[in-house]
Amino acid sequence: MLNAFQNITKVPELRKRLFVTAILLTVYRIGVYIPTPGIDTQALTSLFAAQSGTLFGLIDMFSGGAVSRFSIFTLGIMPYISASIILQLLTVVIPQLEKLSKEGELGRRKITQYTRYGTILLSVIQGLGIAVGIENVGGLGDVGSVVYQPGWAFRLMTVLTLTSGTAFLMWLGEQITERGIGNGISLIIFAGIVARFPSGLVRTFTLIRTGEMGLFVGLMLLAIMVFVIAIIIYFERAHRRIPVQYARRIVGRRVYGGQSTHLPLKVNTAGVIPPIFASSILLFPATLANFIKHPVTQKISQTLTPGNVAYEALYVAFIIFFCYFYTAVTFNPVDVADNMKKYGGFVPGIRPGKKTAEYIDRILTRITLGGALYVSAVCVLPSILISRFNVPFYFGGTGLLIVVGVAMDTIQQIESHLITRHYEGFLKKGQVKGRRG
Repeated sequence: MLNAFQNITKVPELRKRLFVTAILLTVYRIGVYIPTPGIDTQALTSLFAAQSGTLFGLIDMFSGGAVSRFSIFTLGIMPYISASIILQLLTVVIPQLEKLSKEGELGRRKITQYTRYGTILLSVIQGLGIAVGIENVGGLGDVGSVVYQPGWAFRLMTVLTLTSGTAFLMWLGEQITERGIGNGISLIIFAGIVARFPSGLVRTFTLIRTGEMGLFVGLMLLAIMVFVIAIIIYFERAHRRIPVQYARRIVGRRVYGGQSTHLPLKVNTAGVIPPIFASSILLFPATLANFIKHPVTQKISQTLTPGNVAYEALYVAFIIFFCYFYTAVTFNPVDVADNMKKYGGFVPGIRPGKKTAEYIDRILTRITLGGALYVSAVCVLPSILISRFNVPFYFGGTGLLIVVGVAMDTIQQIESHLITRHYEGFLKKGQVKGRRG
């Protein structure tokens, strides 16, 4: 491992890419602390102190604290992610988009362009909604007026500022992907989540030092952290291999095909999308209850509070549903079977075409259940740690899935750069040789 880190400095291109990535992520973290004009930051801090269990708290986690500060990056990169998901869903419904997605590089550029337009549109809508909403929170509890001068001047300024911030982050992510290392959009979310970990760890050590948390509990918590990270790495790399055989074809004097390979099906095909959707849906009533003072909304908000049995049960149910739903949207067994048949591939013992599609779908249905249960277990872990062990920060859940997944992807890209230039990477030598072969 130490040799791998030393080898990074020996590859000029990789060293340059890592430097560019670090600089651009630093620019992002600096922007998180630049406030939007017209906001009373002290009143806003008091407001968000009571919003940890609502949709605002979830969004604040993904933005790295930008929402609670109401900075120029308040919307973060979430509008871009939402636009990307909407485009993926529309690709299944609209034949023109589906055809465009299969046209290679030109089609991908068109879809990326549509995603950018959708990002700006969503940013304008969300920015206006936030501007109008934050003008009306002055009467909530003991919180004073958050906006100095409410009105359309403030709203337009807020929409312009937040939309520009999201557009800049979108550009920043694309620059990281192109000139740096790793996926830029994912790394921006990664940086925002990781930035909150040190303060949580400091609070944990403070509780141990003051005696509010026992040393044994602290050590047990550390063991749980290592175990959960290991479980996430295992399941994120886990996949079911379906053997595929390609028939030999002779064209003139050349022989094509005749090789054996496999079709990898990931256990967690849907990634972190299901818990994000599930959290957004369940936390919406609690957010709405802060603005609508009615006994019905208050009762629903109390029932759907993180840590409550009803909330956790619905959370798990929604995660399982969205795991199957998003997998069905992003992976089409019929298309996979048709492509295999087109190039002379078949699963041994299974007829090409419809039977192959049914076989792949049956296997995917089974392994998706295991992936959904794994994601559910990781996502309900924070509530257990907070209620049972008084952990002062959210360890686990969507944030940890994103952090570990992005870290693994980034390390794999660094590994590829090192192996290409015949340097020893992070993996074992036997695995490196296997990849070369």
